[in-house]
Amino acid sequence: MEPVPVALVAYDPRWAVEFEAERALVEAALEPWLVGAVEHIGSTSVPGLAAKPIIDMLAPVRGLSEARQAIEVLSGLGYGHGVHRPDEAHYFTKPPTDHWWERTHHLHLTTPTSLLWRRRIAFRDALRRRPDYRVRYEHLKRELAAAHGADIAAYARRKDDFVNEVLGVQHTSDAPADRHEGRPAERSHPTGSNRPPVSPDR
Repeated sequence: MEPVPVALVAYDPRWAVEFEAERALVEAALEPWLVGAVEHIGSTSVPGLAAKPIIDMLAPVRGLSEARQAIEVLSGLGYGHGVHRPDEAHYFTKPPTDHWWERTHHLHLTTPTSLLWRRRIAFRDALRRRPDYRVRYEHLKRELAAAHGADIAAYARRKDDFVNEVLGVQHTSDAPADRHEGRPAERSHPTGSNRPPVSPDR
């Protein structure tokens, strides 16, 4: 199958609704390993920002070793286990396909102190706060999509400098300074009460 060129679509408010529905399923399945709420990240999590229509999620877990048990559990929800930054996350796609354009969801299980968690959450929050960042980021993404066509790796890699600028760091291996880093949000429960997250040090 020929690779499909990167294509952005206008922001769709239904992405937030789709995330909430999927989060409910994922949090129920991952209950034994979670230490906080599953987070919506990536461009579909930023109102007003054009994006590839894939829901990206981060799930905070106590540790990667014990969370390996979740691989089989998530397969029951239609997720396939892939490889992306295996030293700090378990990565899943839905449906389980090698073709990125056929996916509807991406999910990383990682600790809330990991570089992946800290950078992705901080970048999302910065884009939500700053309209100027959103405008510049969308312009960059459209330029890169036009320049790199179906080369999704080059498209993603060429965004690194902008991400580092927004985070106030020099390299992709640098974590942003954030007094809230490592503190995932509390999960909401059907009873209406919020149960405190389990400490990641437990």
